[in-house]
Amino acid sequence: MLKEECKALLDALNRVTACYRHLVLTIGGTADSQNLREELKKTRQKAQELAVANRNKLTSTLKDNSLSKEDKVEFERLWVIFSTCMDLLETDMRRALELGQEFPLNIPKKHIIQTGMSGGTSGVAARAMSVQNMKYDGEHNIDVMDLKDLENEIKQVDEMMHEMEMKVGVPQWTVEAKQNPGAELKCATSGGASSPGTISAEENKAICDLSKLLAVVVFSAVLLIAIILAVCVVKLS
Repeated sequence: MLKEECKALLDALNRVTACYRHLVLTIGGTADSQNLREELKKTRQKAQELAVANRNKLTSTLKDNSLSKEDKVEFERLWVIFSTCMDLLETDMRRALELGQEFPLNIPKKHIIQTGMSGGTSGVAARAMSVQNMKYDGEHNIDVMDLKDLENEIKQVDEMMHEMEMKVGVPQWTVEAKQNPGAELKCATSGGASSPGTISAEENKAICDLSKLLAVVVFSAVLLIAIILAVCVVKLS
């Protein structure tokens, strides 16, 4: 039961962190707006709440001396995934700070990034917050105020990561993966659950065979035409 709770918390953190990264990439682009800055703030705060919950749960569990060897190995693996996710979150928070400083909303003459992306980001933020529709109540200068909060939150995340390393010393190189590299891709291919735009090995082989057959047909037709022309030239001469 405890293992499932930790996995569920970690899965939620991964999902929210991924949504936050998607939102960060739109700062300074054509989809940038006051609503986006508010979505960034709420998603970031949600990620930090989940991070604290994951830290408390995993820290108390790994300090339990009654854990079996198998359970300890599994929780150490979850801890490494959690710490990696926190590294990504901190990186994206720093990126959001830099982009927010570079592209303030209160300076309309500032050139925006031509990312090619258009449309709103409320759907991504709603998935991160696990709500059906986003509600916006931010002030008109939220981008300026939020940058100050973001600087403080980056320091808090950095301190939390340092505290994590001090309390639970689990070197990442000591944790072994449960699957071979690319195993999940092989499972998706064999199960027929490949993502759109992905070509399986069988489909790729069929395309190659069809291309070879077409090349042979074209070459034979060209050769036949060349022979007929040669015969005609000989007869005319």
